[in-house]
Amino acid sequence: MLDTPLHDRVSTALQGNPHVGRRNLRFEASEGRVTLLGVVPTYYQKQMAQEAIRHLDGVEEISNELEVSWGGVALATTAR
Repeated sequence: MLDTPLHDRVSTALQGNPHVGRRNLRFEASEGRVTLLGVVPTYYQKQMAQEAIRHLDGVEEISNELEVSWGGVALATTAR
């Protein structure tokens, strides 16, 4: 599985997770570090995005910078 680039593995894991809204979710992946970026509607989706990639081969660190927005109001959160 390590023959597949980290970016592709993360993308596949996020797309395959039914609990993650992907419309406003983006990520950066490089050298074992993945940064989740964007806006999700619930804290649950924020956590599920992180859990979807937690055990992927090659992921050494996750920085979850997703913002939670209920009805267009972003709530600043930091979960690492």
